[in-house]
Amino acid sequence: MSGKIDHSLFEAHEHALEHEPCPECGGELTLRHGKHGPFLGCANYPTCEYIKPLHQNDGHIVKELGVPCPECQSELVLRQGRYGMFIGCSNYPECHHIESMEHQVEESEPEQVACPECGSGHLVERKSRYGKVFYACDNYPKCKFAVNQKPVVGKCEKCGFPVLVEKTLASGIRYQCADRKCHHTQE
Repeated sequence: MSGKIDHSLFEAHEHALEHEPCPECGGELTLRHGKHGPFLGCANYPTCEYIKPLHQNDGHIVKELGVPCPECQSELVLRQGRYGMFIGCSNYPECHHIESMEHQVEESEPEQVACPECGSGHLVERKSRYGKVFYACDNYPKCKFAVNQKPVVGKCEKCGFPVLVEKTLASGIRYQCADRKCHHTQE
């Protein structure tokens, strides 16, 4: 093997990237890089602003799951979307049912804790956009009550607040008043 670089290999690679002409102006499409990844852009930019993404993030089906949709009984499918993988109904756009990848069917219904602020809602598990679990009233945005620990039905022995939160400590599980003004730990 000689110490010289065969430049024809690079030229062949560049020709491999050549695609069909721009459908808007007939110009050459060239490989570009943007914040959402690589794409093909018209060489006549900014006169022509045509772009074509190289990665499909359009909600296309990756895998059929063989599970019926709870809303319309069509099959659920795994899709690749702009923000990652998700589970959705194969009957889209007629049915808009979607589930996150973390969605798991619980074996038993958890005890529903009534919202102590509005009285008509229940505290349900939610996830922040950073993945942190918290519990908030299902009447949001009308009611904004929320706690960071798991709520349990109980009554604070100090102030009488109707909801406690479960705190896991090295010494075991303790229950604390969910009222921000009290936070009394039960004995």
